[in-house]
Amino acid sequence: MSTENLHNHEAIDKLKEMVDKIDIGMTCTFTSESDYPHAVPMSRQEVDEEGNIWFLFSSESDTHRNLEKNNKVSLLYAHVGDFNFLSVNGTAEISRDEARIDKYWNKMIEAWFEKGKEDPRIRVLKVTPGEAHYWDNKSNKLVTLMKVAASAISGQQLDIGREGKLNL
Repeated sequence: MSTENLHNHEAIDKLKEMVDKIDIGMTCTFTSESDYPHAVPMSRQEVDEEGNIWFLFSSESDTHRNLEKNNKVSLLYAHVGDFNFLSVNGTAEISRDEARIDKYWNKMIEAWFEKGKEDPRIRVLKVTPGEAHYWDNKSNKLVTLMKVAASAISGQQLDIGREGKLNL
């Protein structure tokens, strides 16, 4: 596996590409009551031009309660079938931004909020990445599996993918 650290716009483009492809990631928040993170699956609404990742969620959730006390957040994305993985650590901001609620509203979100866009529980979560690390393959799954098998048989190290830091 080769190392390819990306910077600035290249890093943001890679982040956006991977989050958009994988979509649902585990959002991890932290509390003083536990040594372990609290993780829930969340679907992103957007990765903006600056690399911020946006979500809609409920003010009644454990995630919301945890973020009110500690704004540190980790996002973990995995597309096992394609051997693509992304880890993002950053800070969270919570708002009730009506324009963003309108922009992100869709049928899936509607299922979570029976009162519609006016539901007072709806919150906007903005995650600003502080650090990110990715792993992906350079080709499709079949080629990657063949390279892994050939490497195991021959003992030669074949370049099957890349990993690196995303310096946003």
